[in-house]
Amino acid sequence: MASQVATPTSLQTTATSSSTSLSSPALSPSSPAQLSPDDVELLAKLEEQNRLLETDSKSLRSMNGSRRNSGSSLVSSSSASSNLSHLEEDSWILWGRIVNEWEEVRKKKEKQLKDLVRKGVPHHFRAIVWQLLCNAQNMPIKDQYSELLKMTSPCEKLIRRDIARTYPEHEFFKEKDSLGQEVLFNVMKAYSLVDREVGYCQGSAFIVGLLLMQMPEEEAFCVFVKLMQDYRLRELFKPSMAELGLCMYQFECMIQEQLPELHMHFQAQSFHTSMYASSWFLTIFLTSFPLPVATRIFDIFMCEGLEIVFRVGLAILQMNQTELIQLDMEGMLQHFQKVIPHQLDSGPDKVIQAAYQVKYNAKKMKKLEKEYTTIKTKEMEEQVEIKRLRTENRLLKQRIDTLEKKGAPRYSEESVLQLERELVQARLKEAESQCALKEMQDKILDMEKRNTSLPDDTNVARLQEELIGVKLREAEALTGLKELRQQVRDLEDHWQRHMARTAGRWKDSPRKNTLSELQDELMSVRLREAEAQAELRETRQRMLEMETQNQIHSNQLRRAEQESRCLQECVQTLTAQNKDLHVQLQEIKRRQAEIECKSKEEVMAVRLREADNIAAMAELQQQISELEIQKEEGKVQGQLNHTDSSQCIRDLRDQIAELKHEICCLKGQKGLTSQPTFDGIHIINHYVGDDGSYQSSDEDGVKGPTLQDSQQRSGGRIRLQPNLHDTDSEEEEEEDDEEALRLSVPQSGSHKSTTV
Repeated sequence: MASQVATPTSLQTTATSSSTSLSSPALSPSSPAQLSPDDVELLAKLEEQNRLLETDSKSLRSMNGSRRNSGSSLVSSSSASSNLSHLEEDSWILWGRIVNEWEEVRKKKEKQLKDLVRKGVPHHFRAIVWQLLCNAQNMPIKDQYSELLKMTSPCEKLIRRDIARTYPEHEFFKEKDSLGQEVLFNVMKAYSLVDREVGYCQGSAFIVGLLLMQMPEEEAFCVFVKLMQDYRLRELFKPSMAELGLCMYQFECMIQEQLPELHMHFQAQSFHTSMYASSWFLTIFLTSFPLPVATRIFDIFMCEGLEIVFRVGLAILQMNQTELIQLDMEGMLQHFQKVIPHQLDSGPDKVIQAAYQVKYNAKKMKKLEKEYTTIKTKEMEEQVEIKRLRTENRLLKQRIDTLEKKGAPRYSEESVLQLERELVQARLKEAESQCALKEMQDKILDMEKRNTSLPDDTNVARLQEELIGVKLREAEALTGLKELRQQVRDLEDHWQRHMARTAGRWKDSPRKNTLSELQDELMSVRLREAEAQAELRETRQRMLEMETQNQIHSNQLRRAEQESRCLQECVQTLTAQNKDLHVQLQEIKRRQAEIECKSKEEVMAVRLREADNIAAMAELQQQISELEIQKEEGKVQGQLNHTDSSQCIRDLRDQIAELKHEICCLKGQKGLTSQPTFDGIHIINHYVGDDGSYQSSDEDGVKGPTLQDSQQRSGGRIRLQPNLHDTDSEEEEEEDDEEALRLSVPQSGSHKSTTV
């Protein structure tokens, strides 16, 4: 019998037979002497499984009725057993009432419920209480469980591989291909099909295993789905594990604030928070603490969420701070793995009590979450930028390799130009994206300003308090009005009775008349009292109205002052920005003026250098023309013999070659200048007047005789050849030379014109 009770599945098989087994004469509490301890234990187990199977409200009400009528309930049977203490009996009675009246207790007595959960949920109530805490009853997905088991999951191999690693020392899971491993596989497979983004994560198997120790697999599947959806576990188990990084950041900030010495020691040893605390958050201490301790913590987790993990984790560090500071990294790892679990063998009460001494601020945790999100956003932007730069670098390397393979200068120049164009386009796109990003940031700032202008939570709470106060004063006024009306009715009754008595006063005796007069005086006093009370009520009502108006006006004035302060701050900010922009504008204007002055100076210098080069070229051309004229005059006059003429011609040819070289050098210097030359200035021709002066300008070139006119007037044409000989064949060869120097000498000696 003990072996049958050991596993939850066998308990479920025994409990599903019928609830009539509880009312059988053999197990009736009316004969406690006949029950053995094993029978009492079996009875408690059967009651637990019946409660798990009959979780709907109708069955709970029927069980409650059976408690009242037959007396064969769970509590009465436990009280009949000699093995259960009075404390356990009271706990069972209390939790039985809580389960039966769950909705009312959850709404009206939430604080008391939290205190009870912190003290521990009884083992036999744990399954139903966990389902109620996470609202996992009657989920529609429960009906899909059997269909999900028929499907195939891509995570089946991973689940099979890790099944043997989940609670390897527990009786329910340690045997290979046992019923415990099979139901664990079914639940993990079903969830991997429901949530394909998360699929399967190894740490989640420990949570599912704990659920299967308490309830059947369908209920365990529903509870696990609720935990993943509503308790942040789904974000923890996502492939990116972004939520785990957030928890590590928040936990490390708590350590830095509350345990600064230990935090400095961790930093010095490079002992990161994730090295010891990641399993705490992923498995809720199921892999780090003994199972009874972890189960108690899991009770609180089902009620309060991940807050208990932060509290217990910091409490553990506080309890072991002295030992951890004296250890290095390896020693600290060994301490977390071997020493700390044995510290909790005595029970979880000490660590839970220490956990609720830890300072935990929910608002500060929200602030840390925003900081972590900002940090991660910046890191993502930097990673995107680095990835983009790496991509551009890789593309440029590919282009360079392609250009090196081609090797032709023409292709390389074209490729360089193409790359420059692509770079310009990329820069333009980047500028556009920066502009779009700036616009989005401006929109976000605008929306934040609008949100700040809206009433915040404190203002809304204040307005609600004002409204409640006004309603209370209105209720007081209505109550006073009702009292006045009642007094008026009483006075009217007294008056009617008084009129009835005074109607026969002349018939009564003098004593009765005296009594009537006294009654009249009493009535008048009551009337005056009623009038005074009415005036007092009216005065109080006016006072309440004045107080209400005063409070409303004061609130309006306070809000107006706050808005005025905000507007003044905005004006100051805008004024400072305007001043900065004005200073920047003046600086830009000054730089622009300096650049314009420099550019003008450079243009003038270039123009001066070009004028000097033109003058030098003109002088050289004049010297060439003079030498050619002298040579021609000597040849015409016949003053030179053949030998002397050849020598003179060779000398003149050398001089002409030197002058041509100098002209080429000057032209090369002119072509290398990057600044523009004088606009509209071109040397047309150069001639020498009768007075021997040299002229060079556009107008003189137009007015003066051109080379063609000189040739037409002269009628003669003299050519100076580099290789001059007496033969006619050499002269014909020189006529074909494109580099020959042509001279034209006019008949009249008034002008001399030369062109090269």
